[in-house]
Amino acid sequence: MELIFLGTGGSVPTRDRGLPSVVLRRGPELVMFDCGECSQRQMMAAKLGFNRKMRIFISHMHGDHVLGLPGLLQSMSFLGRQRKLEVYGPQGIVEFVDSIIKTVPSKIGFPLEVYPMQAGVVLEEREYTVKAAGLDHGIPCFGFALIEKKLGRFDPDKARALKIPEGPLWKRLQLGETVTVGGFSFTPDQVLGPARRGSKITYITDTRPCKTAIEIAKNSTVLVYDCTFDSSKEKRAVEYGHSTAKDAATVAKKACVKSLVLIHISAMYEDAEPLLREARKIFPNVTLAFDMMRLQVRS
Repeated sequence: MELIFLGTGGSVPTRDRGLPSVVLRRGPELVMFDCGECSQRQMMAAKLGFNRKMRIFISHMHGDHVLGLPGLLQSMSFLGRQRKLEVYGPQGIVEFVDSIIKTVPSKIGFPLEVYPMQAGVVLEEREYTVKAAGLDHGIPCFGFALIEKKLGRFDPDKARALKIPEGPLWKRLQLGETVTVGGFSFTPDQVLGPARRGSKITYITDTRPCKTAIEIAKNSTVLVYDCTFDSSKEKRAVEYGHSTAKDAATVAKKACVKSLVLIHISAMYEDAEPLLREARKIFPNVTLAFDMMRLQVRS
């Protein structure tokens, strides 16, 4: 898996930072968290493609997190997307997308499904679960955790020895299914090692520090977290429903995460290194995100 940071700023874009959007590339699938303006341009630059299996999770309905969606939908349609696209978000997301389709003359040339959501399990896939937790931002706002399910490590030598052809059958075995080849049935235990813990990626933006943020981030492999201000602007952070670098590091420490990535950097910071230094005093394994940064995820 790989995280691609398409936009890492907050509220307004700057010369160096676009508005929030982070993509998790998981094999051939893309999972996008938030869709700030010009996200489709960044997707092009990152060569992510527009016809992959893809889901988009919108944290809240402030413009810097959702106004990239109209352009992305039109670009996908213009470039011939055919696969279904799923969008998940808080109350208002369905009306927002409907208004785009009704008022902006264009045709969405692919299946589009939009789901309003609540806290809890949002999506249950064979290989992972996506959970949402309510945050403290002043309007409904959600943090997301993508949690891989425990799967045994696939042994290709064992599969070849059993003359199971490489391809979809290998994937089905890894996912716990029994397959049949030449009249013989093969079970997952014949080709899989012991179950191993998967990765957990948590995305939290636009929130004051809160109990639910710590709970959903618990034991994350990577925590991507709001870092709008430094601690000298703590009162401003509280007023606007954001976190400081100190807050981000404290949440990461309390949640026992493996690594922390700072995002949603205020436009007032032309040089955001002070935010990184402040966070590292509390939680050493921290990275300051920048636009188009790529981060490999290893459990």
